[in-house]
Amino acid sequence: MKEVLLVDGYNIIHAWPELKEISKLSLEEARHALVEIMQDFQGYKAYQIIVVFDAYMISGGLEKKLKYGQVEVVFTKENETADHYIERWADVAPKNVQVFVATSDHLQQTIVLSRGAVRVSARELWDQVKSFRKEIGKIYLEKPEIRSNPLENWASPEIIEVLERWRRQR
Repeated sequence: MKEVLLVDGYNIIHAWPELKEISKLSLEEARHALVEIMQDFQGYKAYQIIVVFDAYMISGGLEKKLKYGQVEVVFTKENETADHYIERWADVAPKNVQVFVATSDHLQQTIVLSRGAVRVSARELWDQVKSFRKEIGKIYLEKPEIRSNPLENWASPEIIEVLERWRRQR
């Protein structure tokens, strides 16, 4: 079964301490940081991820979809909130698609649950992100154990003697 994670962008930004701090300086930078985190997460979880940002107060604003790697970013059209977009998406999702919605908006969680989606709070998503980062760190960033393989363990005494002579000639 295909899995789709819909992320209420601004809700998550204001719920995660790391992103909330960035948003105080630049909301655009916080959006970029969230998308980068979701790109990494998508590579780990293999979800289809759609991050939705409100643009409903932009006069004459049209819905805009952008692709960052495998992550889709949607800016809603004028007079449409991210909540409405997410609800609409959950309504039309095919039966063979499991929809997850990341938001800490309680009303939104209730609505998407009633429409068959699985709710993921901002905290739960943050915990999943921290967990995957930790796991990736173990796999790729920790130094491998250095095992000793002394020459004496595999070379004959004659070879060791020849190598030692060569070493001393230098």
